[in-house]
Amino acid sequence: MKSKTLLGLREKSTLKEIKQKYKMLMKKWHPDKHPDEVEKATKMSAKINEAYNIILDYCNNYEYAFDEESIKKTSFTPQEWWRDKFGNR
Repeated sequence: MKSKTLLGLREKSTLKEIKQKYKMLMKKWHPDKHPDEVEKATKMSAKINEAYNIILDYCNNYEYAFDEESIKKTSFTPQEWWRDKFGNR
């Protein structure tokens, strides 16, 4: 099962949304909340942790920064994009 599918994330989830989903699922599947199904809850908790760690590892090692300031520094305004592509016509 893919990490984003397990956590129920949309394609463009923010780090805040990822963390919220992780916390919600960990509360839902914590073994203490499932005394009759401890083994199943433990396996689900492990899968949730693994998926979360895979996503965080990807985000932390991705070549581009996700913070707003970095995005502003590396992004063009529409006018800058036009000038970059076509010059001052």
